[in-house]
Amino acid sequence: MRNVKYLITGGAGFIGSTVGSALLDRGITPVILDDLSTGRASFAAGRPFYRGDVADGDLVDRIFAEHPEIRATVHCAGVIVVPESTRDPLRYYRENLAKSVELVRHLVRNGCRRVLFSSTAAVYRPGADFAVDESSPVDPVSPYARTKAMVEAVLADCARAGELRAVALRYFNPIGADPLLRTGLQLRHPTHALGRMIEAASTGTEFRVTGTDWPTRDGSAVRDYVHVWDLAQAHVAALARFDEVAAAGPHGYTALNIGTGVGTTVRELLAAFAAVTGRPLPYREAPRRSGDVPGVYNRSRRYQDLLGWSPRFGVEDGIRHALEWRALDDRRHLAAAPLALR
Repeated sequence: MRNVKYLITGGAGFIGSTVGSALLDRGITPVILDDLSTGRASFAAGRPFYRGDVADGDLVDRIFAEHPEIRATVHCAGVIVVPESTRDPLRYYRENLAKSVELVRHLVRNGCRRVLFSSTAAVYRPGADFAVDESSPVDPVSPYARTKAMVEAVLADCARAGELRAVALRYFNPIGADPLLRTGLQLRHPTHALGRMIEAASTGTEFRVTGTDWPTRDGSAVRDYVHVWDLAQAHVAALARFDEVAAAGPHGYTALNIGTGVGTTVRELLAAFAAVTGRPLPYREAPRRSGDVPGVYNRSRRYQDLLGWSPRFGVEDGIRHALEWRALDDRRHLAAAPLALR
């Protein structure tokens, strides 16, 4: 696959940069487009990097002029915080939906007619057992999830019109870090459960279990935690088989769940965190946040047939790698801090 390149929007973020590393490990060049609103420039080091907006047509034209070998686009760029999306929905519709429409228009104009989209399992309506597959009802609750469902609809319509082929990977809940610690979660104050546990442990504060009256086995929300390196390998597999995977759906559009099939509640995640660290994490119960849902986990194994891929890492692996990354990142921040702040 010499000289093969893929464009990754949001490629300086947590998932996009990890996908980039997985591609590089196979001798494939990731071309990065990121505005660095949340990404880190260091995550694009050693990779062709363009700083800017995905809706900037002149910039997209320049990328394809300079890298005509690009075979497909991995669209990871977007904003992802559910409670924030309920407070500022217009920002989410602009960043996630409107700019994606513009990006797709620019891609098609440049002859890039393969799009691998970073979607979410939050598009599903939870069933009685919280397990979902690709045939489960799509009924998103938050503005964030609705923007993802809408982009999926845009891609499906474009595929139906013959303008492109598209594959949407509906992620469950990414955790962990690149096992080689090249990249990891770039946000210093994350909003997801494991990130907040790590922050609480590092600062000596209590972790908040937000929502304890859900109809789950212990009252806390349930999630399917998929290791980010497994997620990156799923992207590599989807790109390698892109045309076959896209053709498995109607009109050249396929949506595919990427999760482990194991549902883990927040209380169970706390227990796993204690098992990895060797000490319990103090916590307190708190009300649900705006936009929170009880959660879902994956019951589909369709990815095995279409991608030839299966997850390798478990929850404790994800916790361990996330802690290793945070410790390394803390040392880097301390080394970069002015002496007066140390």
